[in-house]
Amino acid sequence: MSSEMPTPQSKDLGDYLESTEIIDWLAPEICLLAEKLAAGASSDVEKAKRIYQWVRDEIPHSADAGHETVTCRASEVLRHRTGICYAKAHLLAALLRAAGIPAGLCYQVLRYEPSSEGLVLHGLNGIYLE
Repeated sequence: MSSEMPTPQSKDLGDYLESTEIIDWLAPEICLLAEKLAAGASSDVEKAKRIYQWVRDEIPHSADAGHETVTCRASEVLRHRTGICYAKAHLLAALLRAAGIPAGLCYQVLRYEPSSEGLVLHGLNGIYLE
């Protein structure tokens, strides 16, 4: 196992604020939700916490909830209210970016169970807070 710290693909924080095909934070429903969740927050830390908790609590993991709908694009995850880990990470990144907080995507390869030979891809986020 490597002990090296991962390095970001870009050192330009503007790259982590862009709207993309997958992190489509310019979608009106994402902008509205980000504005609602960030309203009245006193800091970016508070905004990030509110947004993270909303995604965690309101968007069930598809497999855990028994949903068969496959989502990927952030706006799809919001519309269908479900997604696997990486899809939820796409929505989280989109909401954070819409709130002005630079957010990126991280991926880990994990063993499904300690005794398992099988590996799974896990998606999560990295964010920048001053």
